[in-house]
Amino acid sequence: MSNRKKDHIELAYKARVGAEGLDQRFYFEPLFAAHPQPEIYDQPFDFLGKRMRAPLWISSMTGGAEHAGRINRHLAKACRQFGLGMGLGSCRALLDSNEHWDDFNLRPIIGPDAPFFANLGIAQVEELLDKNEIEKLLLVCERLQADGLIVHINPLQEWMQPEGDRFRRPPLESISALLEVFPKPLIVKEVGQGLGPESLKALLELPLAAIDFGAAGGTNFALLEMLRAAGERESFEPFIYIGHTAEEMLSWLRDLLARPEVRPVCRHLIISGGVRDFLHGYYLLERSPLPAVYAQASAFLKPAMESYEALERYVENQLRGLNLAKAMLKVKQP
Repeated sequence: MSNRKKDHIELAYKARVGAEGLDQRFYFEPLFAAHPQPEIYDQPFDFLGKRMRAPLWISSMTGGAEHAGRINRHLAKACRQFGLGMGLGSCRALLDSNEHWDDFNLRPIIGPDAPFFANLGIAQVEELLDKNEIEKLLLVCERLQADGLIVHINPLQEWMQPEGDRFRRPPLESISALLEVFPKPLIVKEVGQGLGPESLKALLELPLAAIDFGAAGGTNFALLEMLRAAGERESFEPFIYIGHTAEEMLSWLRDLLARPEVRPVCRHLIISGGVRDFLHGYYLLERSPLPAVYAQASAFLKPAMESYEALERYVENQLRGLNLAKAMLKVKQP
């Protein structure tokens, strides 16, 4: 105890936080809950027809690249251990080849209970529809034992990418056409700019399993591709500052759901894009007008590349923080 008191004296001035540094999103209510037991968040709930134990989703990242298999296996193991959901990186490489099959074959690791979704870009969906080859995509999903498919919408990324695809029709047309012929659940995801209110309305009214925000604030893939292009796309730099935050999108969704002319069919959200930590995730979940989980991508990537033990520590700390936030904090409503 004397050592602790000595530490308190020595560190007291370093431990001061001014009023300007306080997080204004929450009321701190310390009277109404004990410290959570167990410490790590573990509260089972149903999401997308499967059972999760924590509202944290591993967003689509990598596949078919060096170290992708090792990273994906670490992520899949964490999904099983902590009861998370996961979206694969783009499965384009599997449509015509088995070379990278082992990088994606994660269901045996994840187990049967967790939600697990394949992933493909809208440009490839458009091409498969035009060639009447959707069976290829269905076969990939069935071999992976995936619960469904995430379709990522990435027009600015493709425009900035030196070898990028060009969409021949609006993505909404391709999504609607895919819904008519693809029997598994579909999720639609943006990849770093988010979705404006009219796009959100259009997706709400489709029979999708979920909308995945891919909001601004995380990795900006339009900027990433512009940097890859080594000056070739610099003329289009103003577009990298276009986008919407998850907070904006939740506000628009609340407004849309209150409008009598809006007839929502899609009822689940994956809140992704710039979710910094468990406090940010908790805040967004509490603000969501629909059942939701929050997602991270690059935050998982660094520890997953290091070792499974590093990833395990990261997830444990996220779920400890989320549990404590749920017990002690109330979100201030705007």
